[in-house]
Amino acid sequence: MFTTVRYFIKTSILFLLLGVFAGIYASISEYIFGVGVSPEFVSGHTHIILVGSVMMMIMGVALWFFPRPEKDDKRYNPDRIMVVYWIMAISTGARFVLQITDSFLILAPLQWLMTAASVFQGIGMLMFFYSIWGRIRAVGSQYREAKGEKF
Repeated sequence: MFTTVRYFIKTSILFLLLGVFAGIYASISEYIFGVGVSPEFVSGHTHIILVGSVMMMIMGVALWFFPRPEKDDKRYNPDRIMVVYWIMAISTGARFVLQITDSFLILAPLQWLMTAASVFQGIGMLMFFYSIWGRIRAVGSQYREAKGEKF
């Protein structure tokens, strides 16, 4: 497993832990103190788990498992993937912090920053899938399928 994959997977685990602790806080707030949390808090909690943990895990595992890029693949660039990692890690972490903060303090600048973080997450995902598109290909299985093997 190479370094960039480890970054994606370990960051995914950290984001999952953040999401779990946010969920514990929400449960205590709701069921022990009877106060509950705002929709912004719920959105931050859900987002850090789905995009932060699940999506970054998918990205890391895809980098690890998919076939190596072909020699003439112009889309795949390890440096670009590292840029994607930083875009995803920073924008996802920022969105989580901003949404949790916004659940306690409603400030217009936070909402603009949350929107910017969301846009950067979309850009990061598009860059990632553009980069690995050529790696989504058959490597040997097409010959076995041609012989009638079913998967």
